[in-house]
Amino acid sequence: MSATAICLFASFFILLFLNVPIAVALGLSTVITMFAFELPLPSLPSTMFSSMTKFTLLAIPFFFLAGLIMERAGISKRLIAFAQAMTGHYRGGMAIVAVIAATFFASMSGSGPATMAAVGAIVIPAMVKQGYRKDQSAGLLATAGGMGIVLPPSIAYVVYGVVAEVSIGKLFIAGIVPGLLMGLCLAITGYVIARKYDIPTLPKASRQEKWKAFKEASWGLLAPLIILGGIYSGLFTPTESAIVAVFYGLFVGLFIYKEFSLKEIPGLLIESAKNTSMIMLIVAAASSFAWLLTVEGIAQDMANMLMGFADNKYTILLVITIILLIAGMFVDAISAYYIFLPIFLPILVAMGIDPIHFGVLMTLNLAIGLVTPPVGLDLYVACGLTGLSLKQISKGVIPFLLVAIVVLLLVTYIPALSLWLPGLMD
Repeated sequence: MSATAICLFASFFILLFLNVPIAVALGLSTVITMFAFELPLPSLPSTMFSSMTKFTLLAIPFFFLAGLIMERAGISKRLIAFAQAMTGHYRGGMAIVAVIAATFFASMSGSGPATMAAVGAIVIPAMVKQGYRKDQSAGLLATAGGMGIVLPPSIAYVVYGVVAEVSIGKLFIAGIVPGLLMGLCLAITGYVIARKYDIPTLPKASRQEKWKAFKEASWGLLAPLIILGGIYSGLFTPTESAIVAVFYGLFVGLFIYKEFSLKEIPGLLIESAKNTSMIMLIVAAASSFAWLLTVEGIAQDMANMLMGFADNKYTILLVITIILLIAGMFVDAISAYYIFLPIFLPILVAMGIDPIHFGVLMTLNLAIGLVTPPVGLDLYVACGLTGLSLKQISKGVIPFLLVAIVVLLLVTYIPALSLWLPGLMD
């Protein structure tokens, strides 16, 4: 490894160890390395600026805003009520409710933490009331919240598509089966836990109660069909779909459920802007880090080193999976794309690995990173919702985390799980 690479990565990990924010650590380690090796610093501002001015990234603030509006509009609680009416009377029914609600909200918000916050605030107390341990309930919701970046529309896929220069629409389609598979496996795990601890079921809803719950939730159920159907039919692009989601949420909140007022819009715009600014700061800093990896040949050298370590794509995929699982413990998904894709993309080309398939498996890896300490963002959201410590939440997440890793390995070594649907669309 070259002296430039050692300086870049050593300074980055030292800053992370000192608890410096990820965006600052990425940018500062780049500047330190460029200054130490007398590289042209004036090129850095233009690189950072150009990384944030890509049209596709406009989807990020609008998906954030859409998620906030749909939560305030009362869509999430109606989806939960509908799921409870349909499955609450089965063994492990509340766990199934949690997963179904997370699946639907994920397909509207595109964000793991947003899904965790919107669904967990309602479902976790209900699961605890039924007999689940609080740490188990939080662990299930934290892991299910990770589906927010696996299922479309996903902010993570938008960033991956920009960095890897692949079709975001195809990434969205490719994420459907793996996301649903993860949801199914999490629901089964919840069912097994319910049987083990003999958790009682809820009373069975009558046909009238089911119909009423369906009517109440129908506008929420339509949201993913409108958003994803518009993308797949070619009616609008993934970026435009985020704007459609915002106006759909406003329409439902203002005129259908009437739980949302125009007075709330400025506050939601500010909150969305705050979330977006944090993401864009990471994008700018991470793109400068990735730029240095590329121009100094560090990425190619590391790719060659990895390819020398293994001579077939299956071993390479296992090595990459281990690297990403470890990385997910310390860096967020967006930073990981910019740091690792310049290294991994040459390997994909050389090994004949489909970049759409790799986008899904990399996103699954990083979804697992949302529930692995010490920097698992969904764990901290769960701590805030439940009042439990990070240690307690981490214990509760273990069975669901193991199931998620099994799904990851299936998606990694069975490419058809992610490539079958995009193949049908071609």
